[in-house]
Amino acid sequence: MSRDRGPRRLRRLDRSALIAASLTALSLTASGCVVVHGEKEVLPSATKAEAAKALQQFTAAYNKADKAYDSSLDADHVTGAFGAIDEARLKAGKAVSPDGNAAHAPLELSDTKFTIPKKAGWPRWFVADAAANKGGSARWVFVFSRDSLTDPWEAAYLTLLAPDDVPQFKTDKDGWAEAVPANSTELAVAPEDLSKDYVTYLKDGGDTFASGRHTSAWRTERSQKAERPGLVRQYIDEPLTSGDYQPLALRTKDGGALVFFTTRHYEKETAHTGAAVPTPGKGVLALTNGEIKQSLTMEFVSTDVALDPKGSGKVKVIGRIQGMTSAKGE
Repeated sequence: MSRDRGPRRLRRLDRSALIAASLTALSLTASGCVVVHGEKEVLPSATKAEAAKALQQFTAAYNKADKAYDSSLDADHVTGAFGAIDEARLKAGKAVSPDGNAAHAPLELSDTKFTIPKKAGWPRWFVADAAANKGGSARWVFVFSRDSLTDPWEAAYLTLLAPDDVPQFKTDKDGWAEAVPANSTELAVAPEDLSKDYVTYLKDGGDTFASGRHTSAWRTERSQKAERPGLVRQYIDEPLTSGDYQPLALRTKDGGALVFFTTRHYEKETAHTGAAVPTPGKGVLALTNGEIKQSLTMEFVSTDVALDPKGSGKVKVIGRIQGMTSAKGE
């Protein structure tokens, strides 16, 4: 159920090519600095005013979509892992409640902090973390990205973190943050390898990741659920690293990085002969293809965030939001 961004991405490239051909200079900063060939210049990804506007526009669209259970209402403001989860959530909600979300309460964000990296090339992106009227005391941490100057800002990642888990970021004298390259060798694990290494850890264990709720505890939980009377559960995990699912990393004050990355997870329930797979609810059925006879395979997409230390040490996964995106009955 993840959104197909291929055609949109081609349109984006076409629009970018037209703009590059027709304009010789673009003003990209609040100070009015004029830059030629901005895709090669190291520049702030956005001004703070632009970042605030992007968050406001997202919040308004997200609330409309949530109230109506209609993914078309925020489709231009979400992408990547968060977009896939959000679209499936709204589709399932619509199946359960065709007239919309009777329990809708608008998301309200406050005390927002923007961390904007100075970087070259696309995508441009920034982090916003805010207090909210949902999720208790947790901070809502978003990553917004876009692939050209003509594209809207879209929320690609969302995670909820305890206030003490949000790290301090390295910034320059002007307050701009530092983006860490995906192939950086300065960290314990290169950001581009985190998704692959995480799914390997979930299968085989190892020493790459620190023990915790999203690592050792999750492996134990899945092992305990693997076989129950009349039912077997199997797990398959896959990395997601390209396009709108690419990892994004910000340098922290201690020299490490906060890395946002994506993984995909499958959970297959198979009933023993003579038994039946538990009947799922309307929400799950809305995302299911095929007839559920003896097995049900559910697909989940997970937005993950980790503290990746400088040099060596164990990676600490500090946040993970997982959502079902599709299922198949057999």
